[in-house]
Amino acid sequence: MAGTDNNGQDQEANRFSARVGRYAKVGTNMGGIAAKLAGARLFGLDLDNQKGAAELAAALGGLKGPLMKVAQLLSTIPDVLPPEYAAELAKLQSNAPPMGWAFVKRRMRAELGENWQERFAHFDKEPSAAASLGQVHKATGHDGRALACKLQYPDMSSAVEADLKQLALLFSVHRRMQSAIDTREIAKEISERVREELDYTREARQMAVYRDVLADEPRIRVPDVVDELSTQRLLTMGWLDGTPMLSWKDADLTVRNRLAETMFHAWWHPFSHFGVIHGDPHLGNYTVFSEAGEPGGINLLDYGCIRIFPSTFVGGVVDLYKGLLHDDDARIVHAYESWGFKSLSRDLINVLNIWARFIYGPLLTDRVRAIADGVSPAEYGRQEAFRVQKALKELGPVTVPREFVFMDRAAIGLGGVFLHLRAELNFYRLFNEQIDGFEVKKISDSQRTVLAKTGLVSPAAAA
Repeated sequence: MAGTDNNGQDQEANRFSARVGRYAKVGTNMGGIAAKLAGARLFGLDLDNQKGAAELAAALGGLKGPLMKVAQLLSTIPDVLPPEYAAELAKLQSNAPPMGWAFVKRRMRAELGENWQERFAHFDKEPSAAASLGQVHKATGHDGRALACKLQYPDMSSAVEADLKQLALLFSVHRRMQSAIDTREIAKEISERVREELDYTREARQMAVYRDVLADEPRIRVPDVVDELSTQRLLTMGWLDGTPMLSWKDADLTVRNRLAETMFHAWWHPFSHFGVIHGDPHLGNYTVFSEAGEPGGINLLDYGCIRIFPSTFVGGVVDLYKGLLHDDDARIVHAYESWGFKSLSRDLINVLNIWARFIYGPLLTDRVRAIADGVSPAEYGRQEAFRVQKALKELGPVTVPREFVFMDRAAIGLGGVFLHLRAELNFYRLFNEQIDGFEVKKISDSQRTVLAKTGLVSPAAAA
């Protein structure tokens, strides 16, 4: 039987028990790295960041769980980690080893009851996808409909809490390096969002938000949820057929541009009209559906990492864009203040503008262009992030508003997709179409309506 060894023992049980031991080892390794850095600073010794980064990656690399998702996210934010550490963490994979059939049966029984298999006409034993928190199995309903069953790994709540403790250690390491950014708000934000991802009932509601928000867009498909086959740790959805985004990277430019333009709409429309973003835009969360042999649009597949913003934050995004576009310094400062930046000196504003001009750069000129020239997807944003890091170190620690964590991650991830597709678009026109007639009150009203309709509640939604 799959999932058992010759002695009848559950291999997956052994695997997840072994994970506990790996956490203990990681904690010891992280503590050793932190102590080494503290000692070096105390005695005025030079730190070998390259060597330290390799040690950190080695300490974390065996986990392949929730912490890897966090580590990769941190690698995109200026100065949350030193450059060498960011480069090493960006290489880590977030996929966990899949559960075998014996373990899957046990988990499904826990979620749907003893006779769970009778509720499906067919259920694939092998997963079609595995990620940091769970895995997806294809199934067939009794009505013949293809289904996707996203099943959470066991004891993930404990694993996430252990990971968040390691995150605290990671930030402790960072504080010993004369950091330019105060990471306290970032730590709070990441902790809240990662814990939310454990709740598949919440994810189902977030999916409902996107179905509503994108209902009039035929180029974008959002799965629907089968409520009677879903729980807090099992999410059963309609299966969306599609091919990986990268399978189209060598298609004609018109095809690649069409996919990139659809991606742009899928990300910016929910944000600019409802204050909601898909916070994890990596290639595994999208597939391309075909119509008559041609790509018809994209499937949005994962809704665990959705961020709901106050309407005033969205207003700040638009204000900053218009301030940069028209060289309106007062509007730029107002945008930063509306986001919660404190004690804005001229030097700090200039440094923040380096990052802002990078993020907004493709949107500021009315012409067809690539998102960036001569830059690989893996390197996108890294050079600018290091410039910001260097400049901030001269100004002292800066507290970054927590909303920036996923806004920044999403913008970098979306840019990476455009680079993979080698798209050439007029990003200026695409963006201005989205903010045409923008009003903060409209955002507040539309957000309140869609959240009430779908039963989703978020403290961040308060305008």
